[in-house]
Amino acid sequence: MKALAMATRMNKVTAKALLLMVLMTPAAGQTRRIVVSIPDHKLALVEDGKVQKVYPVATGREKTPSPTGSFHVANRVTNPTYYHQGKIVEPGPQNPVGTRWIGLDEKGYGIHGTNAPSSIGKSASHGCIRMARKDLEEFFEMVRPGDEVEILGERDEETDELFSEQSTEKPADSKPMVMAANEAQPHGGQ
Repeated sequence: MKALAMATRMNKVTAKALLLMVLMTPAAGQTRRIVVSIPDHKLALVEDGKVQKVYPVATGREKTPSPTGSFHVANRVTNPTYYHQGKIVEPGPQNPVGTRWIGLDEKGYGIHGTNAPSSIGKSASHGCIRMARKDLEEFFEMVRPGDEVEILGERDEETDELFSEQSTEKPADSKPMVMAANEAQPHGGQ
């Protein structure tokens, strides 16, 4: 009897895990890209070639620029812990990376919140992409590991098309947020 009960519980857990995997995986042929324009301080979520949403962001400052190129979402963490040069900040309002961490496959870099909401729309981070809390929490639910992330250091035809209509948007207000680590410990890319 115990074996049957255990097998039933495992089947329920397996069924839930499979359902979550199906819900989190884009439909066959569907592509999801995240495009970040450093000069525009904006991020666009693009599905099947159509812009779903555009958000204002903060990018790396001159001394600690955001990396450019093609990356992928490596992981997603809710209420992350911040690590930087031996300093550890637990989740909470003092955490410099907010309530969500979307780690890139470039170790130490990600998309996250901030405890300095006035930095949104500026070059102000240690290389990561910062978002306002409300925007980040919404965006977090729309992306999955494996999604492509393009960080562009210069305007081109695509960024003109994606962001030119959005250029007059004001950054959204946000409250302090929290961060997490991808792979080991992030470099503190706040």
